[in-house]
Amino acid sequence: MVKIEGYSPEELLSLPAGDLDAFVFMGRPVVVKVGSAELLAECRRQGSTLIVDLAHIDGGGEGALPTLTAFLNRFAQDRGFAEIEWIVRATDCARPNERLQRILVRKGFSVRSVGARGDCYYKTTPVGTSDAV
Repeated sequence: MVKIEGYSPEELLSLPAGDLDAFVFMGRPVVVKVGSAELLAECRRQGSTLIVDLAHIDGGGEGALPTLTAFLNRFAQDRGFAEIEWIVRATDCARPNERLQRILVRKGFSVRSVGARGDCYYKTTPVGTSDAV
């Protein structure tokens, strides 16, 4: 089982809502360990949308992104969000992961200019669907 910061997704989701919200909505990008991957990520609220910004992904390969996706989908569902906006900038770095780029394209992401962030892989998914990352 892939763990997030040493916890199973179910253990995290069973935390008191205020504690879990403080973990997810830090108000700044943070490094999160998901399995063997380290992700620089930030989650924000915008109305009924949960915005997930993945700036850097290092390592992984054992299901870190599907685990994170499933966790955030259930988190968003529990909080009444209608959709998740995925912004993946992790492909624009000194050594981009070509495999990640292929996975994102296969999952329906498209390259889009997102404000000051520039070109990113972008996708919006309704909460309750499993077809994100």
